[in-house]
Amino acid sequence: MKILKSISFSLVMFMLMASFSKCSTTQQLQKKAPMTFGDVYAQKWVAGIKGGGSGINVFIPVTTNNMVLDSIYFRDQITKLEFLEDQNSYVGRFKTEWNQPVDIVVSSDMKEESKNTLPIIKQTLPFELKDDECVVSYRSDNKTLYYKISEISILEPVHYPSAPSRQ
Repeated sequence: MKILKSISFSLVMFMLMASFSKCSTTQQLQKKAPMTFGDVYAQKWVAGIKGGGSGINVFIPVTTNNMVLDSIYFRDQITKLEFLEDQNSYVGRFKTEWNQPVDIVVSSDMKEESKNTLPIIKQTLPFELKDDECVVSYRSDNKTLYYKISEISILEPVHYPSAPSRQ
């Protein structure tokens, strides 16, 4: 039993070290932007009703769109980017913990409890970022590449009368 534990521990440590070394080689930041960006900005929002939610949206206007951006890393979170064709920009939508619904189901039936919303978990990102920086990922030649955007403007928050629509 002791041997099995030590083998398991060694295997887990090896896998962790291999994944860390892979992160450092595959997630290097590109020096050249994949496209021309406009003024990137972030804006917090909060619903005007209790439990309506809150979040922060990061808008990335593009003047040339010769590449498709995939995801955005910002303030210890990651999310998929959505392209807003009418605004010719990408948006990353991040939920924050404030003003989220708190309907918690407590039951002996696990199926009922599985309907509970999971808490927002801060992730450990593979990049060191300041509050006014983000990293976008994109694909080129079947490789995922990363580019850091700095000096993101933070606009005044938007206070909605109800939860905002996704459009």
